[in-house]
Amino acid sequence: MDNLGVYIQVPFCQTKCTYCNFHTGVVSPARFAPYSAAVCQEIGSHRPLLESAGVTIPSLDETQARCVDTVYFGGGTPSLLEPELLSAMLQALRANFDCSFTEVTLEADPETIDAEKAAKWSAMGFNRISFGTQSFVDEELKAAGRMHRRDDIYRAVPILRAAGIHNISFDLIAGLPKQARDSWRQSLGEAIALNPEHISIYMMEIDEGSRLGLEVLQSGSRYSARDLPTEESMAEFYEQAQSELKSAGYLQYEISNWAKPGFESRHNLKYWRREPYLGFGAGAHSFSAGQRWANRHDAAAYVASISEGKSAIESVDTLTPTLALEEEFFLGLRQLSGIDLSRIERGYGVSLSEKVSELAARGMVEKQADILRLPAAKLSVSNEVIVELLRSAQGRA
Repeated sequence: MDNLGVYIQVPFCQTKCTYCNFHTGVVSPARFAPYSAAVCQEIGSHRPLLESAGVTIPSLDETQARCVDTVYFGGGTPSLLEPELLSAMLQALRANFDCSFTEVTLEADPETIDAEKAAKWSAMGFNRISFGTQSFVDEELKAAGRMHRRDDIYRAVPILRAAGIHNISFDLIAGLPKQARDSWRQSLGEAIALNPEHISIYMMEIDEGSRLGLEVLQSGSRYSARDLPTEESMAEFYEQAQSELKSAGYLQYEISNWAKPGFESRHNLKYWRREPYLGFGAGAHSFSAGQRWANRHDAAAYVASISEGKSAIESVDTLTPTLALEEEFFLGLRQLSGIDLSRIERGYGVSLSEKVSELAARGMVEKQADILRLPAAKLSVSNEVIVELLRSAQGRA
C-alpha cells in the first residue's frame, strides 16, 4: 500500500507577482493565525467533513489506513507565517494520522528567511526548503514584481545550511520579462554554483489569469509585456538548462525537475504517479481511490466554513476510465522513468503496440521491455505524443 502525502496550502503573499495566476492574496498578518487554526480544525475533523461533502467511504478508509510520509507546505508564501503557526499544523497532522515523515517541504521566498526562523523550521521537522528564486538578475526580478533581489538569495542559503537544512530546491523561470540569453546563462550558472540539491525550471505561461498574461493578450505594454523572450528563445533556454544541469551532476527525472541522486521530490512524485494525497487549506486538492476533490479558493470563505463546522469542499469528481487513462499518460509521461505500458493496457483494456511502434520509429518515444518513456530531447513536445496515444487508445479500447 502506498504511503499518503499531505499538502497544506497557505494562500498569502507579500505582493502579487505579475505572472502569477494562483488564487493567492496580500492580506494583513492578523489573518494568519485564524487561517492556521482553521487548517488545524479541518485536519482534526477531516473524516466527517469529507463524508458530508460526498467523498466515498472507500476513499476515506484507504487514506485513513495509510502512513503520512511526505508533507508539503505550498502557496502563496508559507514562510510568511510565524513558525509557531506552521508547527501547530504539523502537530495537528501528528495527532490525527499515523505519521512517519521522510520529507517535509516548506516553500519560502529568500527575503522572508532569517536565522531564528530557519532554526525553528529545522527543529520542528522541516527538512526541505523550496526557494522561489526565479532569477538571479535584479532587473528581471523587479519586472516580475518579486520582492527579493539576488543578494537575498546569497544571504539566505548559508542561513539554511547553518540551521541544518540539507535539502534545498531552487525554482527558475525561463521566459521572464527582460530575460535574454546572457541573463539566463547567468541565472542558471549562479544557481548551479550555489549547489542546491534540487532545481526546477518552469517555462513562463501566458494566460489571462495573471496581470502580465492579460496585458500580453491585450497587446498592452504594462508589466514589461513587450519585453518577453520569444517562444524560440524559451525553448533554447530549456535545452541549455538540460545540458548544463546534466554536466553539473543533476539528473532530470521530470519535465521541469532535476535533482542530485536521491534528492528527487518524494512528495511531488506522488502526484505524477497518481498516489494518494490529502490537501488541507483554501484551494487545496486531494486524490484517492479514483476521486479528486478540491476546497474553495477564497481564504476568508474557507475559514468561515471550517469555523462553522462545515466542509469547505467545492467540487468532488469521480474519474471515468477515460479520464483516468488521460491522467496516466499526462502525469506518467512527465517522468523520465516513464510508465508501465503493459499495466496500462491490461488495466484499461486498450492496445497501443501499433501506435507505440509508429511513434518509436519517428523517435518520439522509447520502449524498453514494458516501460514506455519520452526521450529527453522530446519532452518539449510531450503533449503531441500524449494526444496521439490517447486517440489510438480510444480507437482500440
